[in-house]
Amino acid sequence: MSARRTLIAQAWLDTPDSGVIELSRDWFGKTPPPIFLGAPPRPFRVLRSIPGVFFAEESGFFVSNRQELWFLLEPERFPWLDPKTAQIYVAGDFNGWSQAVGRAEWRLKLEEFGGQLVFILRQPAASFLAQPHQRFKFVTGEQHWLEVPPTAPNAVRDELGNLNYAIDPDRTGQHRFFFETVAPLELSENLVVLWSDPDGEQKVPLRPDGFFFKIHADAALGAIVEEEETVFRLFAPRARRVRLKLQEKLEPPEEASLFPLERTQDGVWEVRLNRNLHGWFYWFVVEGPANAFGHFDRQFPLVDPYAKAVVGRLGPGIVLADTVFPRPPVGAYRTPQWQDLVIAEAHVRDLVAQAPLALGAKERLGFAGLTQWVNRPDFYLKRLGVNAVELQPVQEFDNRTTEEYHWGYMPVNWFAPSSAYASDPTKASQVAEFRELVAAFHRQGIAVILDVVYNHQGEPSHLMFVDKHYYFDDGADGSLTNWSGCGNDYRASSAMALRLIIDSCAHLIRAYGVDGFRFDLAELIGLEPLKRIEAGLKKVKPDVILIAEPWSFRGHLAGALGDTGWTSWNDGYRKFLPAYVRGEGGRDGFEYFLKGSPWYFAKWPAQTVNYTESHDDRTWLDVITENADGNGHNPTANDRRRTHLMCAVLMSSVGIPMLAAGQDFLRAKQGVTNTYLRGDLNALEYRRIFRFPTTFRYFADWIRFRQSERGRLLRLFTRPSEGFFVFSFAHGCTAAAVVYNADLSQGRSRLMLAFNPHLHEVSISVADFPKAQWRQVADHEHFLARHDYEPTLPLGSELYLPPLGCGLWYAE
Repeated sequence: MSARRTLIAQAWLDTPDSGVIELSRDWFGKTPPPIFLGAPPRPFRVLRSIPGVFFAEESGFFVSNRQELWFLLEPERFPWLDPKTAQIYVAGDFNGWSQAVGRAEWRLKLEEFGGQLVFILRQPAASFLAQPHQRFKFVTGEQHWLEVPPTAPNAVRDELGNLNYAIDPDRTGQHRFFFETVAPLELSENLVVLWSDPDGEQKVPLRPDGFFFKIHADAALGAIVEEEETVFRLFAPRARRVRLKLQEKLEPPEEASLFPLERTQDGVWEVRLNRNLHGWFYWFVVEGPANAFGHFDRQFPLVDPYAKAVVGRLGPGIVLADTVFPRPPVGAYRTPQWQDLVIAEAHVRDLVAQAPLALGAKERLGFAGLTQWVNRPDFYLKRLGVNAVELQPVQEFDNRTTEEYHWGYMPVNWFAPSSAYASDPTKASQVAEFRELVAAFHRQGIAVILDVVYNHQGEPSHLMFVDKHYYFDDGADGSLTNWSGCGNDYRASSAMALRLIIDSCAHLIRAYGVDGFRFDLAELIGLEPLKRIEAGLKKVKPDVILIAEPWSFRGHLAGALGDTGWTSWNDGYRKFLPAYVRGEGGRDGFEYFLKGSPWYFAKWPAQTVNYTESHDDRTWLDVITENADGNGHNPTANDRRRTHLMCAVLMSSVGIPMLAAGQDFLRAKQGVTNTYLRGDLNALEYRRIFRFPTTFRYFADWIRFRQSERGRLLRLFTRPSEGFFVFSFAHGCTAAAVVYNADLSQGRSRLMLAFNPHLHEVSISVADFPKAQWRQVADHEHFLARHDYEPTLPLGSELYLPPLGCGLWYAE
């Protein structure tokens, strides 16, 4: 009885009137199992088994009726593979994994099957159908392991987090059935499939899939003010009923009016009210099917995903006419070219909390106070010389009170600037205040890049109440996936979920003039959606800056972004440089990162964002400090020298350099790793500029040099020639000297840099370097004044560097 009651594992719709039922075990009966569409129970028009080969396309294997196990791989999944020359093997628990490579009995053969070329290996099934489940993977003859899609039905992770296929003896390809219904099904119904017999019954939700995520609407969404009419539209494809909750004032409290919306087409609901409702407050209430794939609640007032301003995380949204969003004047500011960028990552409140100007306590909480600081001629980032700021999230997030400090990585609305940073959120002051902040940065010559979080939502996730299944990844039982580590993963591949990303980013460009975006945990967005986001935003702003944090707890996609217009945070660089300045890094790694991480990570120079500290984890100084407690607040002399060395390497590496605000004045966080709620530790302590003035000046001078005409050799637009770089290393260590433009392919000027990450002095041979009259520009402490530029390196000599020393020279 128990086996029957758990016969159905899952069921889904691929079209409005057809889909798949998957059993929890293979079905070898000659007739289909007694499964019905309910309730009340009614038969399917068609119910038939699906050939196992279709299961193999997803799972890598199936068992045929002859009890042969077929391993199957479609070469089109890996475009870089040449199927006619590639050697593909199956490796797993059953053959010693890598030991299978080169053994003929485990090599797949290229065959024509079903009208296409497929790699196939057939083996007797019995030896593979054991417990525990046998794991396997496909690998090339060159030991390149082929990636297992995380969506594969039999994907499992090993103890190291690697994805493998698994062979379940109970589910080998004979467990799936295709069905057709008599008529298209209504998605707002509580759809189930039913297995019933005299001993009991089992009901499983019938979830929409396939076609469902392609439902798309072109209508303008949100609250749209049209002279004497206001239109409200919401995309809710499975809703049974949608109501608008509307009120004119919040104080004193008044009873909200409710208006029913009508379903129009393509999942859009609409109501038109004959009045200009600019400044009014509103929510939506959505009702729909109650099952594991729905999160509908007739009692919950949800914030419109397209609300241009909200009062707080619970709403309400504020109706705003387009006149509130004047377009920034054309040509008022020009976004720098990517190779010219020097970025500082910063938080709104961290920048203004201890700013040296007279501000009230409330002003130090948000946009208005920061704008006053940015407008000052002595504004910190202006003095430092960066030409771009990457602001941590400023879209509405889930802080409980205005005063609560929050990094902002738990968003609840993507159109609205954060109400926590507003002087009066009930009047939507955040709109004008954020626009003025962006304009202030632009007046100082600083581009504004927004850190945006589209991989998950905070609490409450209003989109859950619109349609959980459409907007969020879930499993066969309706449970949410959690590769973000924040409780849910946004389903960016759904058509309208993707449109929401593009529309909200486009709004931030048009309404506020922002220059670009850094996408948090972009691996969860996915490669194809990222390509479409790029295409969509470049229609709005052709020079938009697009930066990916290319990983998540699920995987890493930096290499896959090579043929796109995205650049990526380079986590390898962040891990390498702290080791290098302590004398632990390798020569190959030093060359690789100085050259801009070619070719796998970055196909073009600006496709890597090089950094050594960001908001998360410990600060640079807390990582490298010699202090035993890991607290760099009082740095040692060597901590400071290593920081100067890091700055020199970072600013001379090909790619886009990024600093965390405060690195230039030896910022520390008392060794604390995660400070996402610690405004006291994150606030920039500007007095340290006066405590470490030569370090601040050293960073500023390096930035100034990088952006100068002589520094153009560090700001490459395309990959240089093979002879552009020439390296020389000191004997027995990683101290190095390098010449830029050694072959004169980029003009007549050259640069030479030298770095010694060790606690002993070194001499580096430069006998093989181009003969030139080298003039020193900088050492490990400071940049020289121009009148001090003198020839300092006789031809054919060795170059001396003191412990933890570095230098910069030029020749023309």
